[in-house]
Amino acid sequence: MSKPTDEELKTALRRAMIMKEHGDDPDFLAKSLLNHHYRLSHLLEVLFAADRYLNHGMADHEHTNLLRLIEKTKTVEEQVAKIEHYDFGLD
Repeated sequence: MSKPTDEELKTALRRAMIMKEHGDDPDFLAKSLLNHHYRLSHLLEVLFAADRYLNHGMADHEHTNLLRLIEKTKTVEEQVAKIEHYDFGLD
């Protein structure tokens, strides 16, 4: 499957937003596209940070940045899935 061009993606996202705003999403295509695009943007940040970390001598700064982005992405995933995180102090 080929990747959409930037213009194709922008068009699809605009259309998906319009569909959601008007409640015209009977098969949840708009919801799915918007959700996956949002999540993918965070996961790509983690990928790029991991690549920088591995290819720049595993520097402390890059490691810290990678860990920060992983935690941010976990938080986003929990929010998107509407999962409540309970900290019982057992970590």
